[in-house]
Amino acid sequence: MLKLRPYQQEAIDAIYAYFGKHTGNPLIVIPTAGGKSLVMAAFSEGVLKTWPDQRILIVTHVRELIAQNHAEMLGLWPEAPAGVYSAGLGRREADARILFAGIQSVHRKAVEIGHCDLVLIDEAHLIPVSSATMYRRFIDELMAINPKLKVIGFTATPYRLDSGMLHEGDAALFTDLAFEVSVRELIDRGYLCPLVSKQPKTRLDVGGVGSRGGEFIASELQAAVDKEAITRAAVSEVIAYGAERKSWLAFCSGVEHARHVAEEFRGRGITCSTIFGDTPKDERDKIIAAFKRGEIRALASMGVLTTGFNAPGVDLIAMLRPTKSAGLYVQMAGRGTRLAPGKANCLVLDFAGNVSRHGPIDLVEPRRPGGAGGGEAPTKVCPECESILPIAASECSDCGYEFPAPEVKIAPTASTLAILSGKRDRWVEVSSVTYRKHVKEGSPPSLRAEYHCGFVIHKEWVCFEHQGYARLKAEGWWERRSVAPFPRTVDEALNASGGLLRPSHIFVRSNGKFTEISKHRFEACTPPMSAFAPSAIASRATMAGSTPTTGLPTPAGTRPAGGSAVASARTSVTGGKA
Repeated sequence: MLKLRPYQQEAIDAIYAYFGKHTGNPLIVIPTAGGKSLVMAAFSEGVLKTWPDQRILIVTHVRELIAQNHAEMLGLWPEAPAGVYSAGLGRREADARILFAGIQSVHRKAVEIGHCDLVLIDEAHLIPVSSATMYRRFIDELMAINPKLKVIGFTATPYRLDSGMLHEGDAALFTDLAFEVSVRELIDRGYLCPLVSKQPKTRLDVGGVGSRGGEFIASELQAAVDKEAITRAAVSEVIAYGAERKSWLAFCSGVEHARHVAEEFRGRGITCSTIFGDTPKDERDKIIAAFKRGEIRALASMGVLTTGFNAPGVDLIAMLRPTKSAGLYVQMAGRGTRLAPGKANCLVLDFAGNVSRHGPIDLVEPRRPGGAGGGEAPTKVCPECESILPIAASECSDCGYEFPAPEVKIAPTASTLAILSGKRDRWVEVSSVTYRKHVKEGSPPSLRAEYHCGFVIHKEWVCFEHQGYARLKAEGWWERRSVAPFPRTVDEALNASGGLLRPSHIFVRSNGKFTEISKHRFEACTPPMSAFAPSAIASRATMAGSTPTTGLPTPAGTRPAGGSAVASARTSVTGGKA
């Protein structure tokens, strides 16, 4: 029986909490390899076991994901009333209570599919903003059948190259971020494999390549980088760096470029195959199966393998495709974050300058349409192991090399960022906390919590009067600290701040020249007297969506009705049907 990780249960609880207070189409953001399929399966199981008459449609764009999501459902719930509607898989089970479908197969079949209560969209970042698309027309037709239809998006990258954040803008299908967990947090907690990067000597030059629609023009890009000498040099570096690594992926800038890269690998005695969008299904399946078994050491691809590709053993990624798309960059790097036996990390060789273009994948911020691009961030290269590190790093996170103390004047440094931000994350002890009202012109006020940690003060902002994901985070923040009702305003929160639990430690991480607080510990804190009462302790555990005995979230569908704020929201998640 599959078991949910804590953050996966938190994602499910966040969906119920969202629909308990909001109307709209929320997004759930979980990094590649973080288990979105299991979250969708567990959420669907919880809904149907509570409301058996509900109908759920889980839709995506590639058959590999359809099959993967369906298999995850049956692995969690073998008796699930689940079916598949996909021409690529040869199945059209339109009447299934839980239907896993391909958008290409169903976008003209809304009437055949019929009444749905929930639509879960996997890889939601692939939905264009335009209303004249397969997804938008299909959803509009489903809403004509059931006006109370709820749509939930799941993605690892909540932004698009042409429109920015998925939940921003008048034409956006999604309205809020209901839950988000970062790559860094899942790596730190041991759920994802770390990524490391080295500074390759070969760099692809895109200086003369034009852009269209915010991305490099494909034909010009391939012409610029598909040079025999460059390919030979890059492949030499991959082979040198990958000597002890078993499973390589090369993302290339065009079909011919990928073929030339594969030919160069094979000429050096490395087994390598190519996969493209038009590779026949049976041939693709055979190649991927052989790659997973280790019979093929390297795959060179163009336009595929960035979504729906599950090969945990990948331990080297060669980025030979420059891109202006932050989402594509993160998806490429994410192919190496799955855990596998004997795999300590995944090496990313960025020949394309993507890391300097977008930053570490755990700190990517997409450019807004029409907004200014952000230049390159200063970094340096470890002289011992050639790892790419943030400029402020005093020690190499890979080999332990200690950099000499900087002089007063620092010379310009390399312009490529590490694939993950520096490991200056740490727990620090909190001696006291001060709360203040923070007012910013044009935004609702927020509560500023100032954590005094020795001679340093770390700050975080709690948004009681905001909407969407910021407010949901504020609710969780308050529930961990108080049994009092959630404050409607910052002033109410300040009036009640004397009774708040104080964390003993906070987890701080570097984000540029600032630090952000991502976690709190309460194990050694001194709670207010009222919190010692047994009823208060039970109430606190219930408010947090946890059992008083373990402090862990209860699996979806097993919580007694009315047992928590999350459980009470379940009556509204499906539009009132019971």
